[in-house]
Amino acid sequence: MGRPYEENLDKNPANHQPLTPLTLLERAAKTFPDHVAIIHGGQRLTYRDFWRRSLKLASALAAKGIGKGDTVTVMLSNTPPMLEAHFGVPMTKAVLHSLNTRLDAAIIAFQLDHAETKLLIVDREFSGVVREALALATVKPLVIDYDDPEYPADAPYPKGEPIGSLDYEAFVASGEETFAWSMPDDEWDAISLNYTSGTTGNPKGVVYHHRGAALMAYSNTIHASMGKHCVYLWTLPMFHCNGWCFPWTLAVQAGTHVCLRWVRAGQMYAAIADHGVTHLCGAPVVMSLLINTRDEEKRSFPQAVTFNTAAAPPPEAVLSGMADAGFAVTHLYGLTETYGPAVVNEWHGEWDGLDKDPRTAKKARQGVRYAALEGLTVMNPETMERTPDDGETIGEVMFRGNIVMKGYLKNAKATDEAFAGGWFHSGDLGVMHPDGYIQLKDRSKDIIISGGENISSIEVEDALYKHPAVASCGVVARADDKWGEVPVAYVELKPGKVATEAEIIEHCRGLLARFKVPKAVIFAEIPKTSTGKIQKFRLRDMARG
Repeated sequence: MGRPYEENLDKNPANHQPLTPLTLLERAAKTFPDHVAIIHGGQRLTYRDFWRRSLKLASALAAKGIGKGDTVTVMLSNTPPMLEAHFGVPMTKAVLHSLNTRLDAAIIAFQLDHAETKLLIVDREFSGVVREALALATVKPLVIDYDDPEYPADAPYPKGEPIGSLDYEAFVASGEETFAWSMPDDEWDAISLNYTSGTTGNPKGVVYHHRGAALMAYSNTIHASMGKHCVYLWTLPMFHCNGWCFPWTLAVQAGTHVCLRWVRAGQMYAAIADHGVTHLCGAPVVMSLLINTRDEEKRSFPQAVTFNTAAAPPPEAVLSGMADAGFAVTHLYGLTETYGPAVVNEWHGEWDGLDKDPRTAKKARQGVRYAALEGLTVMNPETMERTPDDGETIGEVMFRGNIVMKGYLKNAKATDEAFAGGWFHSGDLGVMHPDGYIQLKDRSKDIIISGGENISSIEVEDALYKHPAVASCGVVARADDKWGEVPVAYVELKPGKVATEAEIIEHCRGLLARFKVPKAVIFAEIPKTSTGKIQKFRLRDMARG
């Protein structure tokens, strides 16, 4: 028998094109050229403007020799250049690397070198720390300064001095809006680079591809229920998993990006009320800000607003407060390695009628796979056998599909370990319920998630051990109403040595980014096994009180 469906039915340019989010912006610009794409203070950019500026940025980058496989690094807040970079950089077939604006100079320098950065765009808010990083780094990229014309007069952080050789606006102006961009050669080509928090040693570089970015754009549109001309408020940092891919997502429905440099309650309420915001994302700390702010900062608004959150399940009181304030909360879960959220707690209407305890139990679950994710399960990582769907047997949460990273940059060993057995090993421990919903139970790598940021307990412990009085220490998470979790340190001093809590905290401030510094130091004998290994589970019990 022949194979009629394979004869003379080959891929060709007419029937097969690589998936990429770049065409989404082109379509929006051609279909809704006059619709407002970006709001930033007094600035308004239409989709025609957004598309043209992205092309001009790409043209300017290409004129500086940026091309396929080159890394363009940005140190930017949630401002228009960050959105333009998400399209302009990959238009040159280069890779976008977004730096976490909360990092210290040493980690920034490591990332610049590891990524082999060729060009660096820096917001002047961060020029000080980037100057320090460049002094430490081996690479010498071309540096471009962004001087935000909407930088507020009451800014909590003053602008730093320019550190580059070019101004961003002048750089974009030098480009041509007729730039002949082209599709990626392959949808598997890298589109962006994001670094993990570095749970052991240096952070790992997570590589995304065009296919995954495009599929996330569609999936976010579905799972966040984003209608035509939705309005999205940027409370989630765009440096975090490329803003969960929402910079690309909004082009699907020609939505409006409302930029927000700093997450402050008054500004959020003003934006929601003044611009008709329909969607925003963030950690539980953002919800706390919204519902606990002073009454004079709150504003009423008629529209329903969807708040997507991905961290520990919000407490019932927070969910109730959000509902009273006019927000509908969608609970998501994912990792840097899965382009951000890849799991959603799909809510069933009949669950609203449950009593408080069973309803809260339903809300505590992470949920089911995104439409673009092909597999989500819980397995024994040693045998690679699935755990029973009993809601009790703990295993490792594993992912499989097109919205899983390409792998870790220049780290074959870590990539192989992460993909052992044909599944991505999340490192998170959880259970599978009978109805197919997963629920996290613990984190196998002792990661602390504070305000949506990952903090490595090992990194904090390394800093503590550099204090001359510290003999032994352990850092664990303690629940916090505002941040979700915060790091607390248990410290055992060397015989005859003395130190105060304030002294230890000040010591850490000199070595760590501020959000990683322990919020409390408890002096105690550190519990250990017979072989001297610190018993983290006992420290966690102590932290729970």
